[in-house]
Amino acid sequence: MDAHSLQDQFGIPGALSFDETASGLLRANISTPSAAATLYLQGAHLTHWQPTGHRPVLFTSGRSDFAPGKAIRGGIPVIFPWFADRKGAAGPSHGFARTQEWQLAFAAIAGDDLHLTLTLGPSAQSRRLGYDRFRLACTLAIGRTLALQLAVANDSDSPLIFEEALHTYFAVGDVRGASISGLEGSAYLDKVDAMRRKQQTDATIRFTGRRDEVHLNTQSTCVLTDEGGKRSIAVEKMGSNSTIVWNPWAELAATLPDMEADGWQRMVCIETANVAENAITLAPGESHAMRVAMSVEALKS
Repeated sequence: MDAHSLQDQFGIPGALSFDETASGLLRANISTPSAAATLYLQGAHLTHWQPTGHRPVLFTSGRSDFAPGKAIRGGIPVIFPWFADRKGAAGPSHGFARTQEWQLAFAAIAGDDLHLTLTLGPSAQSRRLGYDRFRLACTLAIGRTLALQLAVANDSDSPLIFEEALHTYFAVGDVRGASISGLEGSAYLDKVDAMRRKQQTDATIRFTGRRDEVHLNTQSTCVLTDEGGKRSIAVEKMGSNSTIVWNPWAELAATLPDMEADGWQRMVCIETANVAENAITLAPGESHAMRVAMSVEALKS
């Protein structure tokens, strides 16, 4: 479907329009009294969300590849069916869902929120990688708060084992003045320290260097306090047992061609996920849903 067809079928005057970038990516442009947002159909990838009265909540790198088949650096990548590199087998980092073209199935205004549903099924690439009997649906409610749900259905006659994540990049004034609460007491795998299993003992996580942590068996709400941006962001989740905290810091960011030189200072990832020992196993005919809701508040003086 092209941008004109999407506009004819799903466009909402004054709220939802569609266009195509110079590189050929289809894009949904959202503007309502409660929020502005941008969504790419490749990857069902939200790259911008700005509730009215607030600065943009998501970080997207200005050096990101906005091109067919290329992953976008920032926003909220949809990760499926594996996280990071595929263990013992070929395949793109973080799976194939974030670079596949999703189909828009539903768009409507309800109250102050714009609701969208996008779907993804097997493709030639997924079949080559051994995934040919699954269905995904990504549902978004975009307004003063942001809610996303990733649903997975197993259409095969054998179990479907997968990892998943909503890999959210949050914009901050300066990561060195940011902190995360809500993970105290959780066990985590420290990817910076050879995947050693550790315990989060401090009430807050602060950033003085690179962090890449997979917090396991936690359903807790996290709160990102952004002192530089004078705001806090609450991240509440359901159907998720893993939370990933990531910032590449200067040394790793310098090796990422799609990250601006100072980009690491302006972002932190809090990822809603089911990975590692929290990977999902779906029996034939079963489905699973993972949901995250985000809200923003100004810090009190």
